[in-house]
Amino acid sequence: MIRPTDKYNYDPHEGTRRFLVRGGLVFATVGLVASLAGWTRRVSAVDTVRLPDMGIVVSRLGSLGRQLDAARGEVAVTRLQLDRANAILSNSSKYQIPADLAASIYDIALSEGIDPALGYQLVKIESNFKEDARSSMGALGYTQVQMTTAKFYEPELTEKELLVRETNLRIGFRFLSDLSERFDHDTHLALLAYNRGPTRVSEILAAGGNPANGYSAAVLKGYTPPRTTEPGWR
Repeated sequence: MIRPTDKYNYDPHEGTRRFLVRGGLVFATVGLVASLAGWTRRVSAVDTVRLPDMGIVVSRLGSLGRQLDAARGEVAVTRLQLDRANAILSNSSKYQIPADLAASIYDIALSEGIDPALGYQLVKIESNFKEDARSSMGALGYTQVQMTTAKFYEPELTEKELLVRETNLRIGFRFLSDLSERFDHDTHLALLAYNRGPTRVSEILAAGGNPANGYSAAVLKGYTPPRTTEPGWR
């Protein structure tokens, strides 16, 4: 029995207070655990790295690749256009001819598989860039094509039509291109055949002779073939 006079005074409410303190501690502990559990779930939800769908990745990479290819294509086209413009202006100045004539020679030579630089030299030697030039042998126009040769390519062609710039250049350059094929892309022989006729050049070669007559040397004077691994222009 504890008396009021004992060292520790007895408090009838002490047990109640202790019970409340213990209950509060338990409640706080439960709350803290619950809070930590929720925080862990939130961190897990935020920190989890989800891999993207590979189909979407491949599609986007393909789209990017196509855009890059298109950009490269545009750059290449722009470069070709710039090269063309520079060549036309340069040759217009070099040969003292109108820019539109320089452009026609450049474009038609390319379309017929002839190096434009060689095309300019051919026209210079053949007609000195005179549209209505005529020879004693009946050759006509810029490239001095004879009617028999022109009609091989266009049977219904008239003399008047052969004097049209685009027609004359196209037939002359096509003839030279065909001769280049015939003589194994030897530019010297192709030019000699253009001047002397392919049959005559072939006969001289078959007999072991040299068909050179100075014509090919005149056309090729100062001409530098383009650097290419493709056949032709050598």
